[in-house]
Amino acid sequence: MNNSARRLLYPDLTKDRILHSLLAFTIPIMFAYLFQQLYHAADTVIVGHFLGENALGAVGACTAVFELLVGFGNGFGVGLGILAAKSYGAKDEYLLKKAAAASVILTVCISAVIMLAGHFGLRPLLRLLGTPAEIIDAAHAYIWRIAIFSGVLFGYNLLGSLLRAIGNSIVPLFFLIISSVLNVLLDIVLIKTFGMGVEGTAAATVIAQAICIILCLIYILRKANILIPRAQHFRFDGQLYRSLVEHGLSMALMSAFVSVGSIILQSAINRFGTMIIAGHICARTIFMVSIIPLSALALSSATFVSQNLGAGRIDRIKSGVRMSWLLCIVWGALCTIVLPLTARPLIRLLSGSQDSNLLSYAVKYICFMQPFYAVLGILLVTRNSLQGLGEKVLPIVSSIIELVGKMLFTWLIIPILGLWGIILAEPLIWVAMTVQLLLAYRGTMREMQ
Repeated sequence: MNNSARRLLYPDLTKDRILHSLLAFTIPIMFAYLFQQLYHAADTVIVGHFLGENALGAVGACTAVFELLVGFGNGFGVGLGILAAKSYGAKDEYLLKKAAAASVILTVCISAVIMLAGHFGLRPLLRLLGTPAEIIDAAHAYIWRIAIFSGVLFGYNLLGSLLRAIGNSIVPLFFLIISSVLNVLLDIVLIKTFGMGVEGTAAATVIAQAICIILCLIYILRKANILIPRAQHFRFDGQLYRSLVEHGLSMALMSAFVSVGSIILQSAINRFGTMIIAGHICARTIFMVSIIPLSALALSSATFVSQNLGAGRIDRIKSGVRMSWLLCIVWGALCTIVLPLTARPLIRLLSGSQDSNLLSYAVKYICFMQPFYAVLGILLVTRNSLQGLGEKVLPIVSSIIELVGKMLFTWLIIPILGLWGIILAEPLIWVAMTVQLLLAYRGTMREMQ
């Protein structure tokens, strides 16, 4: 590979032109998120078409719990990768290897805790959320298998985060494409051929992610020796572990608070019955896919800011964050044009249903959400940038605002407004969160000058 091709695929986030480096680093992450969403989208389509609306409602009833597990795993991995990215930007290979070693140990520990909590707590949680009796067994069968093998999810997130910390966002994408295709094939085989029901969709997801881990490990062992720690790098360093735990848990808790708020909101959705639950999961799937560029840009911002902080490039951090905000606005404007035209056929494709209540609710949800995408993008970029700057509390405050807001909507507003309360909840909460984060970012940058 010549130098120009290598710079295109593996940009130097501390030296290359900002727009080029952000796009070159973000686009592979964007496609990785897309294929990651295909895990859940494939489950939705295959379950809806092969198993029917009740099974689709069962998967939908635990969507918020699924997002909690995925969000916590992603957040923890990204948080651990922040110190690695800062070390890489500062050219400190020894600290990078120590961070990688400690991250492995912490990931094993947190995975064990999540697995135990999932084993004992999921069915009571589903009952607490008011999951309809006719689908609670299927819902538990699905989400229990995801939770009990959450170590697979955490392992992949860690390896992908470490590779991105050294500027490589291409390889995690390549392996994720392979596992995503495999997931779709396994979904069909396990459900249609072996008749496993919703349990088959969970098993397909776990197997596909496990293969992704194996591929990442092989690549790191052969091509990314800078990430391979030796025995001396595993020696306990209290300050290092404390810093990693703070970063990892800060990002994980930030995602967890958001997801807990979604779980509380899900309890309100569940009261409207199976058809609305099924419509919500379809609309939510389209929402999650359509904000992938925003999520990818936010993740890139954390690495970009971390590496440039390690390199002492504060001026470059400011320019990079502003450029990311602009890209969010552009994507939000594009979605405002496209999504209203495609919402109904997409819902029909995902659900395989002609139920008028399902279709009407899902289309309203999508069409009202998309004008606020630019606000959401600025929110995500600013929050991840603050994490990259080493802020651990301020980003969590925004998640607490979201949690409290969803609680208020669930307990006070949705009982009055009905389904419109569900649709209004997140966009209005995003506005409040964005104001808080922009003020926090402004204060942090002033302190660094």
